[in-house]
Amino acid sequence: MIIHYLTVARRHLWQHWHVNLISLLGLAVGLTSGLIIFLVVNYMFSFDRYHPHLERSYWIVTDIKREKTQPTDAAPRPLADVLRRDYAFVETAVRLETFFGRVLSVSNGKGGWVKKFAEARTVCFTEPQYFEMFGVEWVSGNPKTALAAPNSIVLSERYVHKYFDTSPAMGRTIRLDNRTDLTVTGIVKDPPANTQLRYDAFVSYATIPVLEGPTALTDWQGLQAMCFVRLREGVDPNLLRRSLPVIQRSNLPPQEANHFDYQALPLSELNHERSGTAPRPILYALIGVGVLLVLAGCINFINLATARALKRAKEVGVRKVMGSSRWQLVGQFMLETALLVLLSMFVTLVLTQLSLPWINQILAANIEMLRPDLSIFDIIYRQASGWFLGLIVGVIILSGLYPAFVLARFNPAKAFASQSTGRITGRLTVRQGLVLWQFVLMQFFILSVLVITFQLRHMHQTVWGFHHESTLAIFLPQQGNSPLSNLREQWLQVPGVEQVAFGSDMPASPYNHPSPFSFHKSTEPESFETRVRAIDEHYVSAFDLSLVAGRNVRSIDTSGREVLVNETLVKQLGISSPTAIVGKPIRVKDAERIVVGVVQDFRSGDLHQPVLPVTLIHDLPHSRVALLRLNPTQSDQTRQAIQQVWDKVLPDQVYHAKDLTDLMQSFTEFERLLAGLVQAFAFVAIGLSCLGLYGLVTFLSEAKAKEIGVRRVLGARTAQLLWLLGREFGKLLGLGFLLAAPVGAWLLSGWLQQYAYRISVNGWLLAGTLLLTLLITALTVARQALKTARINPVNYLKSE
Repeated sequence: MIIHYLTVARRHLWQHWHVNLISLLGLAVGLTSGLIIFLVVNYMFSFDRYHPHLERSYWIVTDIKREKTQPTDAAPRPLADVLRRDYAFVETAVRLETFFGRVLSVSNGKGGWVKKFAEARTVCFTEPQYFEMFGVEWVSGNPKTALAAPNSIVLSERYVHKYFDTSPAMGRTIRLDNRTDLTVTGIVKDPPANTQLRYDAFVSYATIPVLEGPTALTDWQGLQAMCFVRLREGVDPNLLRRSLPVIQRSNLPPQEANHFDYQALPLSELNHERSGTAPRPILYALIGVGVLLVLAGCINFINLATARALKRAKEVGVRKVMGSSRWQLVGQFMLETALLVLLSMFVTLVLTQLSLPWINQILAANIEMLRPDLSIFDIIYRQASGWFLGLIVGVIILSGLYPAFVLARFNPAKAFASQSTGRITGRLTVRQGLVLWQFVLMQFFILSVLVITFQLRHMHQTVWGFHHESTLAIFLPQQGNSPLSNLREQWLQVPGVEQVAFGSDMPASPYNHPSPFSFHKSTEPESFETRVRAIDEHYVSAFDLSLVAGRNVRSIDTSGREVLVNETLVKQLGISSPTAIVGKPIRVKDAERIVVGVVQDFRSGDLHQPVLPVTLIHDLPHSRVALLRLNPTQSDQTRQAIQQVWDKVLPDQVYHAKDLTDLMQSFTEFERLLAGLVQAFAFVAIGLSCLGLYGLVTFLSEAKAKEIGVRRVLGARTAQLLWLLGREFGKLLGLGFLLAAPVGAWLLSGWLQQYAYRISVNGWLLAGTLLLTLLITALTVARQALKTARINPVNYLKSE
């Protein structure tokens, strides 16, 4: 019997190969989308889940309570020492600090430095406990003593190869920031891709007092260190949480203790809650999208399967007359469904394998677990074997059960009486519901694409409030004033360089440095904080910042007393006119200063926030970036000459420059990634919906063939027959819009609320969604509907 069923299934699949191919591809595309989303989300959720004793490991963070609660990832440096020393329920604690923009120089062993490397985020200062707590594998050295002494460094294998090629690394010397020599005391395995702690160079924490002074590790008011704690087995984590306020009150002045709140978060939350990976709501939304797309593929399969059911009415009638039971018929058609699903699963694996490079490209990452050189079978086996098997069974049941019962319930007498079944013709309720769901999904995705696209355009078109085109940002070492003045003089002599300014950051930097301040001789800090940036006297003119009151800072101010504030700070102080604040004293960064001018508001790179209060302090020694305004017609020779000046003035430093426009583009990187994903999924959803529409128009064409033949004999025009077929789609499309529009508008409006500069989901966007849906639907059904409206009635009425 099974062999017979397989033979019939093979013949049926081949006889209607074009329709079956559409069903197979539609299901495969839906499953591929779901599988890709599962693999990406599974990868995101795998971050930092491999650390030993994860269930009793915690991350100490600090909430700063000023104008509003500001979460930070850090804690005071002495906290880990106190926890290790004074609290018996703590098994171990470790500190970690990351310093951006470190320069590491490799010695040639003869007193010279042959290689220099500017490392952005891969160098950290930490303690020996780090390697045991996070399960780092060692290649060479003693993990307990390698970082015990000052001026020690441990490297990953790839950094050993990067710095020393094939030469032995142990015992070699590396110079940090051209002033501190470090000895390589250990080599560890490279960090995996799925971790936030992606460090390759570990400097001993005991080196910090060598760099900053003997009291550097005793400061309780600074928040420099990431602190991690592992509790002993069986310890209630609330014991740690109750101890943190006690430590806080014991070591901070009362007025400061009220502004800090130490929190113990599970180490598993290192991934999404406060770090740079995708937040959990986005991942949950992706899971929902994946489920919807898989269901869309299944519904498309069901629509096409039931559309083909009418052509098999006589076959079912013969089988029933010959004694086949309903369950035997269901089993036969479920077997056919299983064959199609298995074929579509094979196509799914092929499409997923071909998509792996695209996944890594669109995520701007090289996902180790999804490397294109890995076979998709290896990836499925490692990550999703159980899920994939469950998906196969679920899809077979979901896609095959309803069409099988539809076929099995055919009435043999009616099947032999004509070419169609009156019972099926009048019962479109389930099919209508399935197609309605596809209309809702298609319109939701179209609306999402429109909203995200227009939001991105709005953010790009919003006025920044300063000049940023043809501007080069060059990152500076800590060198003091002398080389900066020399650099500026020589850069201005380069043809194509129009202005040179120095500052702690560019105007649009998303990295704000909030600071409490007091105004006009007040001893109490204001209820809000100001964002502080160091600038020189050329900063305002280089960026075309508009002065609305007062004057610019001057070069003769060598003490940093002169400051500029923005309009928002003036407004939040309750001062009606910008000129009223000019000349008033302000205390910020523990120093008395004078407001000499007010600049017009300019945008920050953090698009989620409105314009914040800003204070620009004339403070050249704290400059971290040189900003060169270039002539728009400048050539590559200009940039080469700029680097030559750098190499001449700062031969021991690594030159690192970026166009300001490129840096500002990175501020919307996540939004552009989200737009790319939504556009891709929208394309899939629309394609699956079109296939579903094709299934429905095919069904209606078969079901109404005789009715259309009769109407043609009675003189009906083609336009009237097209309306007869098309009104079903219009009804479902309109109902789908009524469901998709309010839900989509509500969800997308909630998403837009996170942006200070945002559009609204207005009637134009909803109308555009409806018009695009109408156009797509018309293009999808037009050919089949026109073909049906022009049928020869003789072919369908000759047996009547």
